[in-house]
This record gives sequence, structure tokens and C-alpha cells, in this order.
Amino acid sequence: MIALELKASVEVDDSGAITGMAWPFGTPDRMGDEILPGAFKGAKAPLPLLAFHRPDDPVGVWESITETPKGLAVSGRLLVDDLPRAREVRALVKSGAVTGLSIGFMTKSAAARRGGGRTIKAVELVEISLVSVPAHPGAKVTSAKSAEQAIALAEAINRATARLRA
Repeated sequence: MIALELKASVEVDDSGAITGMAWPFGTPDRMGDEILPGAFKGAKAPLPLLAFHRPDDPVGVWESITETPKGLAVSGRLLVDDLPRAREVRALVKSGAVTGLSIGFMTKSAAARRGGGRTIKAVELVEISLVSVPAHPGAKVTSAKSAEQAIALAEAINRATARLRA
């Protein structure tokens, strides 16, 4: 069985354009894992933009994935013109209820870190999700511009949560 791991700043505008830092380099996440520069080599867009790592809840697409000296920078769009759920998620981001990004990946190369966690040298990136609490505290949405959109996003997240509990 292959384990899918979840890790990840995010900004969204009224049109659904979204940007963020999916993984900042230089510090470990809450589990002690640190992903090194170069680990995302081969990551290519498009990539699914999911809500809360739910494979059955795609709300957009990441159109650009770039490894920078600071970390993994991403930009894409929520499909707000086509999906009511995407409008809900946008509202949640705008309201500040959802501020994080988290990456879903499979580890290709890693070593144990002293004190716990791993130093991860290579991954296969499979998705990036909007989340309330990211594994890496530095993985956040970088902007939100509209209160109306935030409300719509919050409503979308509430509907998604209700579906998950059903």
C-alpha cells in the first residue's frame, strides 16, 4: 500500500484566482518532517486543487507549480463560475476560516531526522489542498480580497463538511 502524505500560504480573489506557498523550505512541519529544495523536481501543472484532501471534492486546478528559493509557490484557480462548491471554498478563504495549503505526496527518498520526523529529498506531488490547519505552519493562502467571496467559501465548506458527515 502506498501512503499519501499531506503537508503545505494562500490568496484568492473574486474571480477565483488563487496563489500561495504550498511548502516553505527551511523548517520542519508539525510532525518533524522537512522537505528539502529540489524535492519537488518533476512536479508539473495542472494539478488538482482539492478541498481538505478529499479526492471526491475537487474545486479547482493548480496551473503553475514553481520551486523557488523560499519554497513551493503555486497559482491556479477555483472554478467559481462552474462549481457552487468552489464559491463556498473561496468564501471560506476570504473570511479567514481557511488559510492553509497542504500538499498530498508520495515520498520517493527520505532519511530519519534526529529527534523525530524525516528529511525528505524527493517526492511525487499528487495534489494540493486548501485546509484549515496545514501540517506546515508556514503553508498559507497569501491573499483574500472579498468578504462576499469569503462568505460564499464558508458556505461551501459547511456544505462539504455536512456531506462528509453524511
